[in-house]
Amino acid sequence: MNPSTRPTSNVPVFERVRFVLVETSRAGNIGAAARAIKTMGFSELVLVSPREADALHHEEAIAFASGANDVLSKARIVDSLDEALAGCNLTVALTARLREFSPPLRSPRALAQQLHADTSLRCALVFGNERFGLSNEQVERCNALVSIPVNAEYASLNLAQAVQILAYECRVAAVGEQREAMGIGFQGEAASAEQIEGLFRHLEQALVEIEFLDPDHPKKLMPRLRRLFSRTGLETEEVNILRGIATQIIERRKRLK
Repeated sequence: MNPSTRPTSNVPVFERVRFVLVETSRAGNIGAAARAIKTMGFSELVLVSPREADALHHEEAIAFASGANDVLSKARIVDSLDEALAGCNLTVALTARLREFSPPLRSPRALAQQLHADTSLRCALVFGNERFGLSNEQVERCNALVSIPVNAEYASLNLAQAVQILAYECRVAAVGEQREAMGIGFQGEAASAEQIEGLFRHLEQALVEIEFLDPDHPKKLMPRLRRLFSRTGLETEEVNILRGIATQIIERRKRLK
């Protein structure tokens, strides 16, 4: 089934967002855009009348794609914006300046959240030429407008950077910002309540040995340490390391007595 006609219910946002580049001047920006969307889990790229002949096979496009050659090779080239928007029910123009008769404006984050929440939406994100952006007619062809908040004194954003920002916001809305959801980093087994209690008893003993803690006047040292460690989400291996340190402190102190 053609992606543009596939029912959208329960289809992840990564399969419902199309990135459309209009009259792109530099083949390198096309390759960089392919890399940007693949990094965030997207794959549909459509080019409207790129300025460079044979843009998808241009050496600069391939070089800037940097491994996203599958996205680049599957990209479609069409002659008109209407062709690029076919099959989409939400068409969004990306622009740095408001127009007199522009469609409703929203932020990248609000758009991404809408796309995640409403699985009936199949969206085309439309990016203009690097130098001139989108024409008024092209903007008016869309039914929503997104403007990336940038430094007003230097509002210079590369095309691929703009693509990356929108792709990133859509990904975060879909999977969240947790490193676990992104599949990044190591996470060990969470320490049990018994292991953590054993740690605090052991740590308290070590602090008494080095006379940092007065057992007759403990005040709130141990409750504060409990609070500190509770924020870290201790893992079993981390508890073992801390208990090993406490053991060395106690043994060293006894040898010195």
